[in-house]
Amino acid sequence: MKRKVYIASSWRNEYYSETVRLVRDLGHEVWDWRNPPTGGNGFGWHQAGLVGYKHGDRVSAVDWSDMLNHPVAQAGYASDLAGMNWCDVGVLLHPCGRSAHLEAGWLAGRGKKVHLVVPESTEPDLMVLALGGTLCTGITELLHVLSF
Repeated sequence: MKRKVYIASSWRNEYYSETVRLVRDLGHEVWDWRNPPTGGNGFGWHQAGLVGYKHGDRVSAVDWSDMLNHPVAQAGYASDLAGMNWCDVGVLLHPCGRSAHLEAGWLAGRGKKVHLVVPESTEPDLMVLALGGTLCTGITELLHVLSF
């Protein structure tokens, strides 16, 4: 069965590009938020107007609010949300951060099964049970799960 897949992850995830390629090679469609069909090259906080911001910097709540209201952040959110609405199955690809977990929770809350892929050791979390999918120990297992 051909699937429409949204892979929630992180810019820093070294497995992301390979996972997108392998899932596509199986014949599934993937919404690649790094190169979304809505255009551009995905959203990064450095684009959100805070002068001197570098990835990983801490910001005040006021600056964060201003960054969220920046037109580039709004467009990035709209693009990611379009992908989450479009898909019929989600993947939470570790390692990743808060945004990916929020996306996975949003997908699960809409009744979409979300598979968790954990290719390296990590701290466990109980609430991933709410995702409704399979905990895959690597990309190969994910590819198997998506085949059904």
